[in-house]
Amino acid sequence: MKPIILIPMGDPAGIGPEIAAKALAREETLQRARCVVVGDRQVMEQAVRIVDLPLTIHTINEPEEGRFEERVINLIDLANVDMGQFKRGEISAMCGRAAYEYIATSISLANAGKAAAVSTTPINKESLRAAGVPYIGHTEIFGALTGTPDPLTMFEVRNMRVFFLTRHVSLRKACDMITKERVIDYVKRCTQALKQLGVEDGTMAIAGLNPHSGEHGLFGDEEMEAIYPAVEELQAQGYKVAGPVGADSVFHMALQGKFNSVLSLYHDQGHIATKTLDFERTIAVTAGMPILRTSVDHGTAMDIAGTGIASDVSMVEAIRLAAKYSPSFVR
Repeated sequence: MKPIILIPMGDPAGIGPEIAAKALAREETLQRARCVVVGDRQVMEQAVRIVDLPLTIHTINEPEEGRFEERVINLIDLANVDMGQFKRGEISAMCGRAAYEYIATSISLANAGKAAAVSTTPINKESLRAAGVPYIGHTEIFGALTGTPDPLTMFEVRNMRVFFLTRHVSLRKACDMITKERVIDYVKRCTQALKQLGVEDGTMAIAGLNPHSGEHGLFGDEEMEAIYPAVEELQAQGYKVAGPVGADSVFHMALQGKFNSVLSLYHDQGHIATKTLDFERTIAVTAGMPILRTSVDHGTAMDIAGTGIASDVSMVEAIRLAAKYSPSFVR
């Protein structure tokens, strides 16, 4: 049976409702999964009108109550947007709080085994902050609400997978966080996450930080002090890991199949590599949790919200990946 995948609507003022509606109108989405949106009915009704698609909204209380057929959006309606105050394309505490509640409800349902995965739409960090939500983004919310202290972020695009040693910290702080101990911990957890996704063959590569991976200390010592010693210890323990491999080559090599994944050392290193390859089909997978989460990897696009022109390619791809990996998370 096709997996049930929950889609929290995202920030109501952004493009999330529109790309969700577009993606659910596609035959390929219907063939892959049974999708349920968690959101606000009035906002979704507006989104359907904006994208001008012949879709009917079917309100339900539980995911299994859905009518999984053509032209139907199954919606768990939290009714948490005051349309008298709602302004599309603008940051607001109301929308930040609503977006958080869609995610929290989706996680609760997935944690209870009522869905196989969650595929998220964009949220806005400023709206979350305005609402007093104590998390900076999706990963932190999922970590807290699933009891996962440090979830792993993995990007997948085509046949390339990229993990991140550091995420939302300054570049200077990211350099300080590159330690032997942290590299060892992440390689072990990333390897386990890959096994959970059904990927057991191949070698993980660790990207270099400095030009040419430092040329043995000529251009920096992070590789000599942290990465080489970590790789040696991991290999001695039987882990299939290589590195450091120059960041100007390692992603190309992974794309060609030499490595099953790459451990990127900082945020932009891996983001640039994946998004340059295929921006719309770069999908974020939050790994190492008891539930599966995939996500579009673009923002709320407040500047085009309400125009109906936002592409749903990334949303469709996020649902595809959720359907692909969800059998490993069935409980």
